[in-house]
Amino acid sequence: MKKDRVLLSGCTILLALAAAPAFATPPSGFTAAQQWKGVYPPLKIDVAADRNVDKDDKWDFKLMSKDTSDVYVTRNSIAVAGQSGWHSHPGPSLITVTLGEITAYESDNPACAPTRYHAGEGFVDFGDHAHLLRNESGAPAETVAVQFLPAGATRRIDEPKPTNCDF
Repeated sequence: MKKDRVLLSGCTILLALAAAPAFATPPSGFTAAQQWKGVYPPLKIDVAADRNVDKDDKWDFKLMSKDTSDVYVTRNSIAVAGQSGWHSHPGPSLITVTLGEITAYESDNPACAPTRYHAGEGFVDFGDHAHLLRNESGAPAETVAVQFLPAGATRRIDEPKPTNCDF
């Protein structure tokens, strides 16, 4: 009888360990401050078609959502050697570096190769995979993110460290 209990206890512990979720990677030296939030009804914006703009086809802008969206503007401060922790978002973000330089790492990049962005540069995070922002520059850095998310969705989803990145 005692052997059965020991065996059952051992199996329970093994199952608990196997089912344990992967741990998120917390940010350090990283502060995110929500500046504004707007709630928008379904959007269908096509500047060239709707406003007859740019007849020479050099520029167009389209934005469409099927349902209500939350749009956030968030200021991120990243201390020297600080990082955001691995995370994702349930929608796209337009990220502009406003001070210093940041290095972005994408979980879907097999080599976990860095991409550096300097003040005045911007990039799009499509929100469909984990990413991490680091300040490897030796000076303070800041970004502003404009995020388009489904109404009521969690703005940031902490993610575990991907297996293709060493840090």
